[in-house]
Amino acid sequence: MAEQWNLEQLRLFVQVAELRSFSAVARAQRKAQSAVSNAIALLEADLGVILFERSSGRQPRLTESGEALLRDAQELLRQCERLDGRAQALMRGQEPLLRVAQDEAMPYQPVIDSLDELASQFPFLQVQLASGAQGDVARKLVGRRADLGLFFHHESIPDSLERRTLGSVEMVTVCAAHHPLAHAGRVTCQQLARHRQLLIAPQDSDYPGGEPVSAQVWRADSFYVMAELLMRGLGWAWLPRHVVQYPTYQAHMVELDSEWRPPALVAELAWRRDEPLGPAAQWLAERFAKHLRAIG
Repeated sequence: MAEQWNLEQLRLFVQVAELRSFSAVARAQRKAQSAVSNAIALLEADLGVILFERSSGRQPRLTESGEALLRDAQELLRQCERLDGRAQALMRGQEPLLRVAQDEAMPYQPVIDSLDELASQFPFLQVQLASGAQGDVARKLVGRRADLGLFFHHESIPDSLERRTLGSVEMVTVCAAHHPLAHAGRVTCQQLARHRQLLIAPQDSDYPGGEPVSAQVWRADSFYVMAELLMRGLGWAWLPRHVVQYPTYQAHMVELDSEWRPPALVAELAWRRDEPLGPAAQWLAERFAKHLRAIG
């Protein structure tokens, strides 16, 4: 009877499918190319299907069977990461340190209220906080410089992260109190298009409302930088309502009655799949969700 396939063979199968090269996987794993090829051949024999089309001098291509089994293999490896991570969390018990990274545009009050309650619930827990512009939170999680991340939904997050939706943040159309649009009544898209628009950067931003309406656009990587530019009358913008309500800005901005606005920002919690949340992090996640619902 043939030997049963194993997880190492599955990992090599997935890596070859993703890199489309036996030699590249061999170099990455510091194995002989023949060892990688043999492992895939044994996997094919155990499964009873051919996974790759092999032609001399050409990159390996997945067969129909390979395509069908690739997602199952990827999900099985993710489940194994979760199992290992949960076992480590159980072994550790309550985490001694919780490192939280958040998008700087996250509503201030729900975050502070949640951390205030965390201090009472886990009085001996050490906490490290970090804030950053778009993309920084995911990078900190992937680089193991944060345990828990708060950011706004976008499609292309790293595959090594898990996430859950916490709530949403309303977006509004605003300009400076002295801007020509401030007294225009109900504003059409055609009127908006005649004035400079301030947008979140970069060009491929995944924030809702990343596509310009105006032909003239200035971009920044921070909603708060956009607010400072807006107060000087340098353009109109779509901003989260809580940014507009910040005391420093409130008297200097006008919310426009616009016929179109971007959808709400969806706030999400994220963590590494191979390092599931400990008790304090899970508790904090629930408090974040509760306080975000309250302002929604």
